Order: sequence, then structure tokens, then C-alpha cells
Amino acid sequence: MAKTDDNIVLQTMGLTKVFRDFWGRQRVIAVDQLDLEVKRHEIFGLLGPNGSGKSTTIKMLLGLLNPSRGWARVLGKNPGDVKTNARIGYLPEESFLYPFLNAKETLDFYGRLFGLSAEQRESRIRSLLDMVGLSATASRPVGEFSKGMQRRVGLAQALINDPEVLILDEPTSGMDPIGTRQIKDLIIELGKRGKTILLCSHLMADVEDVCDRICILYGGKVRAAGSLDELLSRTEMTRIVSEKLDDKVIAEIKSVISRHHPEYELQFETPRDRMEDFFLRTVEQAQQSDIATSGAKMGGVMSDFLGSEFEQKDNVIDKLVQVEKTPVSGEAREETTQVVSVEKAKADDALINSLTSPKEEELTVRVEKSQPQPESKAAVDLNIIDGLLGRKDKKNEQ
Repeated sequence: MAKTDDNIVLQTMGLTKVFRDFWGRQRVIAVDQLDLEVKRHEIFGLLGPNGSGKSTTIKMLLGLLNPSRGWARVLGKNPGDVKTNARIGYLPEESFLYPFLNAKETLDFYGRLFGLSAEQRESRIRSLLDMVGLSATASRPVGEFSKGMQRRVGLAQALINDPEVLILDEPTSGMDPIGTRQIKDLIIELGKRGKTILLCSHLMADVEDVCDRICILYGGKVRAAGSLDELLSRTEMTRIVSEKLDDKVIAEIKSVISRHHPEYELQFETPRDRMEDFFLRTVEQAQQSDIATSGAKMGGVMSDFLGSEFEQKDNVIDKLVQVEKTPVSGEAREETTQVVSVEKAKADDALINSLTSPKEEELTVRVEKSQPQPESKAAVDLNIIDGLLGRKDKKNEQ
């Protein structure tokens, strides 16, 4: 067995999956000798056309399929380890949701599977639904949702446990341009908050906008791998971007280039806006005019509980490093030393207070829960969820 590197979150070596027919004869090689490494806090894109082995690879990483040959490691453990799975968030290619549950009840169900308390579930459900733009439709059965809206619910359930590793299989499938842009922005922000993300897609624009490194599969084999800069840079060409130029200036530029490189073919074009950007601006203007819609809306801010500890630690360290690395002249060295001590003391006090003091949203939840609230149809139906979990009625559960 290879040594475990703490900086490598997902790893495969010679991973192979052969599907066989009823008689045991080889039918198709879905994944063939796959060597893959995904580093901690990285957004990694797994690309390829339909049938290239992307979803099969993901299922082997999750322990849903056993490899025919080779091995895989997830957070240093074998796929399927129960404790490891609790640290993973997974959005499958198809949203398998109970159609008779509404969005709140769906997230409550998954929160119970992860053992979250009632207070945690209430706070996270409210935050996640606002984040994915479904607060206004949270009480509708998900069976009435469009495919894009179901994908939003699916993403929220993948984040309900605040996972370390997030595996997304075609996350923007069936989404309109608004949802697609929103999901890409969320993925980028989750990466900044310390999540390790494996993004599986055949949509090039999605991957190009968010990923740090990519791997392209075809026929179950790796055909190209590396960072986007390494793979997409056209080093044999030079592009000049400028404000609008008149014909006289363009003629002078052509003359200069032609003198040095008469063999070059020059093109001067007026750049066009992207259709996606134009569409989003149009819809945003309509939303600002408070035009009614029964569908999903632009989501809210990132949920506070997602990667908050990583973000807080990173900010404190950055501030301390920034202060200590400030250049100091000889005469001002004594004064600067005092400033550094004060800044470090402030940063240390802020960190201690954040760890020992309850958050404002937690205080708000406690106050709200202390006041009896009337039951409504929009409330979570705990009996339905208890039935799905195979539990008996627990009237005093909290």
C-alpha cells in the first residue's frame, strides 16, 4: 500500500472497472488504468464526453462500485468507510428526491441522517434555501419543481453536513443561465472556504470558469491533465486589447507589424459581449423591478456555517503575517514593534472571543425557539420523516 499524503484528498492508482454480462464475459471497460490525485482545498475538474467513465469513477470513489483492478483512497481511507462518508457531500447526476416532501422536509431528512440537532437543522435549512434561491418556494413539494430547481435542492442537501470533500456530478444539468452562474459562483466561494471539490462535467464553460486543474477522460483513459494555464495558453500567439481605435491608428499598427513580420495575417475585431452576461443583466434588471415569478430566484449570500472555521483561521494568520512582514526603517523600529504587539494582541483577543462567545444567529435561534409558535402546513412534517427513517413516533424528540 502506498504511503498516505495528508495533502492528497482523493487518489487512485491503476483504477479499472470492467462491466461484464450475465455469463461473465467482458462487455465494456468503463475506466482503464486511471491514476488521479486531487489535492486539499483544490477545485478539480473531471471532464469527458458522455460514456467516458466520469460517473463510474465517482461511484468507485464513493464505494458504490467495486473496482475490477487498482485502488482508490478518499481522505486516506478506503472508499465506503462510514466515518469518511460523513465528511463527504455528494450531488449525483440525477436528483433522487422524495417527490411528496417539500424543500424544507427534504433537507431536514438528510440533516437527521447526519445526526444534526434540531437547532442545527433549522438554522442550516433556512440558510441553505436562501443561498440556492429557493426560500420563496420552500413549502412546495419537490415533485413539482423543474429539473433545475431540483438540482438546487440537491446541492443544498450535499452541503447540509458542512463536508470537507464535495463531489458534484453534472451540478448545472437542466439549469438556466441564472442557476448555472449561481452554482459556479458558489463553487468558487466554497473553494475559497477550504473545501476540496471534484467537479464532474461535460460542459467546458463550467469547468473553465471554476477549476484549478482538470483531467480529460476518453474511453476510460486520461487523455490530458494539468492546470488550465498549462493546457489552454496559446504561447504561439499574442493578443492586444485596447479601447476603440480609429482607422488611422489601426493602419499605423498594421504597418509596424507588417514591417517586422510580413507573413503574419492580422485581424482587428470589435469584441462582443458574452450571451450569458447579457442574459443575466437583463434578468437582474427585471428582478430589481420586483416583477413576480413562481420559479427560482438569484440566491443569497454563502451560508455562514460552510467552512467558517477555515475562513476565520486563515484571516487571523494573514493579518498576523501581514503585520510582521511590514518593512521598518532603523529609526522607526522601536515604534513599529509596539504596533505589531498591539495588532497581535487584538487578533488574539478576536480569535479567543470568537471561540468562546456564542454567535448572534445562535442567540436568535434560542430566543425564537423559546416562544411557542403555531403549527402550519409549511412546518416540517416530522411524522413523514420519522417514517422514512424507520423510527417510531417520538413526541419528546428535540
